[in-house]
Amino acid sequence: MTRSEIPAQPFPLGVDFARTALVIIDMQRDFLEPGGFGAALGNDVSLLMKAVGPCKAMLVGARSAGLLVIHTREGHRPDLSDAPPAKVQRGDPAKRIGAAGPMGRILIRGQAGHDIIADLAPLPDEPVIDKPGKGAFYQTDLDLMLRNRGIETLLVAGVTTEVCVHTTVREANDRGYRCLVLADACASYFPEFHEVGLRMIAAQGGIFGWVSTTGDVLAALGAREQAA
Repeated sequence: MTRSEIPAQPFPLGVDFARTALVIIDMQRDFLEPGGFGAALGNDVSLLMKAVGPCKAMLVGARSAGLLVIHTREGHRPDLSDAPPAKVQRGDPAKRIGAAGPMGRILIRGQAGHDIIADLAPLPDEPVIDKPGKGAFYQTDLDLMLRNRGIETLLVAGVTTEVCVHTTVREANDRGYRCLVLADACASYFPEFHEVGLRMIAAQGGIFGWVSTTGDVLAALGAREQAA
């Protein structure tokens, strides 16, 4: 087993890329595009768009290196049978899950807004996890997919840092996976939440995981390819 060392906080992380997967969280049109659900709630979606370029660079690099790539989408069945009432009933009724939105029904599978943005569109052989909650492990077969492939380390990117990314990292940590969060490939509508969220992950010797950048990971991948 060959390990590559990636600069990270709170300390460098040695990874076996053959047992590493890239997980891109919820880069969906409803969250990132003008006219989507996120914008309808009054958020500045340009703050999330900053993560698209780094995500795309990491996606290209992961595909080239043959890493397992997994995409996630938050959303619900059209009949809302998998959506807890406590989640559906929050906020303005006109902007709740299942209501008519600028890109179809809000957070409903199969609607235009539920789709992943074109720049990060999954390839036909890349798994897409449709999750009913914030975390990618809750009520999904993600853990089974990872264990079947012998994955031990997750490179985590996506939105938003303090909600779906954080929840997924916490879930992964409890299941024994090592998580390396790509700071520049994550984003939040609230920049201060993004910064604090990253600090929380790496605090106390890496209580939930490690934090690095796409540049450092891609450099490690490139060095691995040259040594092969």
